[in-house]
Amino acid sequence: MTPEKRRFSRIPFDAKAHINTEDGDLFLNCQVFDVSLNGLLIEKPGQWAAEMHQPCRVDLLLEDGEIVIEMNAQIAHLDSDSVGFECERIDLDSITHLKRLVELNLGDDGILHRELATLWDHD
Repeated sequence: MTPEKRRFSRIPFDAKAHINTEDGDLFLNCQVFDVSLNGLLIEKPGQWAAEMHQPCRVDLLLEDGEIVIEMNAQIAHLDSDSVGFECERIDLDSITHLKRLVELNLGDDGILHRELATLWDHD
């Protein structure tokens, strides 16, 4: 068994996301499997053509779209069922909402602070 390399806790989360690829493909209301401080994993939409490391615009919809976490991301995981995105750039309002989402679902301030420190060191 290989050791876990993940630096950010994944939070299972039932939400929708809009994905806009750099090629101009737009996928609305994609099912989100989980989120972390550094990205998210979605169910792979039909007609998906984007490849690994391709930049995308990701809008994570919270509270029926009343709150939108916007990020520029790249594809970091791709298989027959799912697409994973690593956040490349996120604005202050969006990271604030994402931090709060993770904080509420993680339930451990120590882990949250370590992950935030890792996120800042990552940049």
